[in-house]
Amino acid sequence: MQAILDSVKQLYREWKGAEPTSVDVLPQSGSERRYFRLSGPGHSVIGTYGANTQENETFIYFSRQFREKGLAVPEILAISEDGVYYLQEDFGDVSLLNRLEAEGFTQPVYDLFKKSLDALAKLQVKGDEGLDYDRTLTNKEFGKQAIMADLLYFKYYFLDALRKPYDKQKLINDFEALSNYLTHTEYKYFMFRDFQSRNIMVKEDGSVHFIDYQGGMKGAPQYDVASMLWQARANLPAEWKEKLLEDYMDTFETLIPSSLDRIVFHSQYNGYVLIRLLQVLGAYGFRGLFERKAQFLTSIPMGLKNLKEFFQHQSLGISVPEFRKVLDLCVSDEIIQQFTPIQATDKTALVVKINSFSFRNGIPPDDSGNGGGFVFDCRGILNPGRFESMKYQTGRDKEVKDFLEQQTKMPEFLNSTFDLVDISVEDFIKRGFESLSVSFGCTGGQHRSVYAADALARHLRNKFKVKIELKHVVQDAKNWVNEAPKG
Repeated sequence: MQAILDSVKQLYREWKGAEPTSVDVLPQSGSERRYFRLSGPGHSVIGTYGANTQENETFIYFSRQFREKGLAVPEILAISEDGVYYLQEDFGDVSLLNRLEAEGFTQPVYDLFKKSLDALAKLQVKGDEGLDYDRTLTNKEFGKQAIMADLLYFKYYFLDALRKPYDKQKLINDFEALSNYLTHTEYKYFMFRDFQSRNIMVKEDGSVHFIDYQGGMKGAPQYDVASMLWQARANLPAEWKEKLLEDYMDTFETLIPSSLDRIVFHSQYNGYVLIRLLQVLGAYGFRGLFERKAQFLTSIPMGLKNLKEFFQHQSLGISVPEFRKVLDLCVSDEIIQQFTPIQATDKTALVVKINSFSFRNGIPPDDSGNGGGFVFDCRGILNPGRFESMKYQTGRDKEVKDFLEQQTKMPEFLNSTFDLVDISVEDFIKRGFESLSVSFGCTGGQHRSVYAADALARHLRNKFKVKIELKHVVQDAKNWVNEAPKG
């Protein structure tokens, strides 16, 4: 990581002719790219490291083409000679999803969604003009092959993991029929491919801007609208979805050379909603069921409920009987319940007591009278306290958290501990047990164990809504080393 930081700062120096006054490591998303905020007097920029130079080249090409047309994308400020690093305009930390989660389904938030869809229509139509699709990262066009890939992604990583019987050949035949139907669309422009509220940044002046469109290609504009309006985490009300679709079509029609056939457009939009919902379920299945990442497992019920809502109110406009049978299975109460964790209520007796501690002082006793519980040893994770800059910090400080998340195997360690603890928490809630003890130990009880205990507390609150008693033993004993010695 230090080498990456040094290279990003070097690129900033070459661009600005001065050292950045501060460099912050930004949270890593689903990809392997790393992002940094580099600040100077009166300004900040985003530095990006991406080992996949083809991906970088595509993003930079798209950005420059779109920027010249006045579209809502960042300016590219500097690129390293090897193409691994680049600097781009900083749109801040607030996404449309952040605004939605903070303010709810209010008129100002609706207006931001509408503004984003207006900007999307411009990006799709104007961005398509003169764009060299030979520069795309994967497919040139979201055609039959790409649609089939999304459907098979759902099949292999979610449907097959359910281990339920279905006619595989009939399902493939229905996939073929649906992909043929959706490929024959009158409208093909630039397709963002991952257009959702977390990829839309909202500045203080209320303007909206787009990031993470390097996976774009030529395709049906309905796909992007479906991606945004049916994003599981956003969970937009049905009336918002319908009204925003109408708003989008109003804008889109002003940008294309002929009038819009809204009936056909809406019918194919429904098909792309389905494709997007299934692609997302495939991603949840891959990340959750195969990679065992807890946050994706907890997203599966939302994805299934989204799919169920779609089929309750929409039709595809094409007969795909085996496919429909499979989808009915996926949204059945049995399957949704299978992925929905049991949650605590006001009457739930269970309290999970989570400790961080130092092995130098011994394992904390369980005073519930039942004994048992879990003790996890964090000493297999690289110790941030070995580094001078973090020696006097704790597992709650940003530099330490960034280090543990991005330079150690702490995420893998926690995913495994979550899997184990979840089994007991779910069982104890069902059986009416009152206490479960979970302790994390490390050498000093200040960095790794503190971070892990906080992470588990957050995870259990979010997933099970269970009562937590969190104790950092070394802190309570006032033994945290909080500052360098004087003199």
